[in-house]
This record gives sequence, C-alpha cells and structure tokens, in this order.
Amino acid sequence: MRPLPVLILVASLANSTTHADDGAASIAIGGIVMTREPRITMAKEVLSISESKVLVDYDFRNDSDSNITTEVAFPIPSYSFNYSAAPPQLAGFDDFKLWIDGKTVEFTTQVRAVIGKRDVTDLLKGSHIDAASFGHYRDSKSGPVFPDIERLGKLDRTHLIALNAIDKLGGVPRWNVEKKYYWQQTFPAHSVVHVSHEYTPVLGSTNSVSYGLLQAKEDPDSTKELATLCIDSGLRSKLLDYLKDQNTIIPFSYIDFILTTANTWKTPIEDFTLIVERPHEPQAKVVSSQQTFVSFCWDGPVTRVDADHFTTHVNNLVPTKELRIGFIEVEHLKPN
Repeated sequence: MRPLPVLILVASLANSTTHADDGAASIAIGGIVMTREPRITMAKEVLSISESKVLVDYDFRNDSDSNITTEVAFPIPSYSFNYSAAPPQLAGFDDFKLWIDGKTVEFTTQVRAVIGKRDVTDLLKGSHIDAASFGHYRDSKSGPVFPDIERLGKLDRTHLIALNAIDKLGGVPRWNVEKKYYWQQTFPAHSVVHVSHEYTPVLGSTNSVSYGLLQAKEDPDSTKELATLCIDSGLRSKLLDYLKDQNTIIPFSYIDFILTTANTWKTPIEDFTLIVERPHEPQAKVVSSQQTFVSFCWDGPVTRVDADHFTTHVNNLVPTKELRIGFIEVEHLKPN
C-alpha cells in the first residue's frame, strides 16, 4: 500500500529547538521483545512520541491454561564513540524506565564491548574501564576526556592499543557497545499484564529542508532523507514559498521507532494507537516567530486531537515497516 502523507500542522509558535549537526542520525529503537511465544498476545499498544519522550503502554494477554515465565528484553542498537554522535548516556538510553501493572520494576542491564567479532568486555572490566560510557567520557574545554583510560598503566594501555580497543595517539575508544535491559516476566494464565516503558529518544536531523527541495535537480540524492517524511504537495509548496525569504530557515529533525519488534509476540497487535505530540521548546533569541509542521508516512487516517496532538488507531496490526516521525520548523529570523 502506498504510504500516505499525514499530520501536516501549521501553527504559530513562540519557540525554537536546538538542532544537531549535519548528518547526525537518530537511533532507531522499538518496544520490548522476547523469544517467539505464540501463546502471548499483544492485546493493546499505545505508542506516544514527542521530541523529549517516547512512552509505550502495552496489555499482554496469556490465553493459555498455564502461567508463562520468560525473559523480556529492551535491546539497544549497537553504538560506538563518535565526536559528532549522541553522548553515550543518550545512545545507551540510560533513562529507560519500566512499570508492570503500574508499579516500578527493577531490571538487569547487560553491556558487552565488542571489537569486530571479539568480545573485550572482561578485558575492559579488568582494567577498570566502564564500557558503556566509554571510560566515563566527558567533554571539556580542551576536548574529550576519558578518565578511566587516562588512568591506565603503560602495559594495559599498550595491550588495548594492540587490540585496537583504543586509539594510539589520544586513547579514544574504538569498541562498540551492545546493550540491553531485561527482566523475568510471568504472564498468568487467562490474564492480562500491563507493561509500560519510557525513554528519551535520539533525534536525527539535517541543516535545512532547502537542501532537499532547492537542490533536487543538481543533487537528486538530496531528496532521499526528506522523502522519508512523506511531505505532501501542499506542504511542499508552502515550504518553497517560505524559502523565498532569506531570513527564513527550515531545519527538520525526526524520531525513528522500530514497530516490527512487536512481531516477536503473537500477531497481530489487536488494538494499536499512535499519539504524536508537536515539539515545545523555548524561543531562541535569533528567531522572531516559528511554525512547526509534523509529518510522517502512515497507511490510514490520522485524527487531530487538539492543536498539539494527533492520533491514529488500527485494529489487528501486523507491522511490516518501521516508523519515522518528522518535525519541520519554519524559523523566521530577526533581521540583523
């Protein structure tokens, strides 16, 4: 089915957002997963997405005659150290929270450090290096600092350099982090368990919509990223009109969510709801006014709840593709 352009919102705002550097990529992440278990149905999922928070509410139903206890996991996409990438606490979704039937639940965190196909987790741990934070990395005026690595003795440093775990010159980490949160969950027979989890998303962004609209003829590849937001012809025309004003810029960002993780449970999702919230950020001093558009690809109708919230509802959903929510900001700059 052809993706439909949806959720086009125009409204004056007294706000502005902070934008990532060129080429910054969002980190696509989805819901909780488990080993394929055909006896447990995802009876309901409510997915709420905003720039600052992703909240997912589930109702899982066990239709069998037996209690089912299994490991449930929230896997994090592999990440590595990069000066322009999200800091490790964001890349690792360190603020992940979990509730079962309304009560906060403790979970276990598994972190593995990998170089190519080699697992160096124990090696780093033996050298008192925290793998997930890249040696407790922090940024400073003089540049990046890796306290755990800077404390290494000569032999340990030489060994890690030989393994390509750290850079020879600056001691920069070169391992990939593979991380997941997991817990044991019991689903009682003929009962429903309510599960909620929440985290701060990592946004992808580019400098401006103008790259994808005005340079399409000279550089056809420039339209690819913008096309993933399913901007319709009406909104496209509006954006082109705005770009005629040299004091207007139109940056955009997006959030990726992996819907297909739901297929690790018994399909379909019997009752699925998506809620999208428009961004709200303090106004930048250089911006006199701003308009925000929200756009994404969806095969079906989307309902406007109020000025800042939109929703869509589907019965018996079997996800076959992932979701990208785009936030397009028309910023009218103050004249110099």
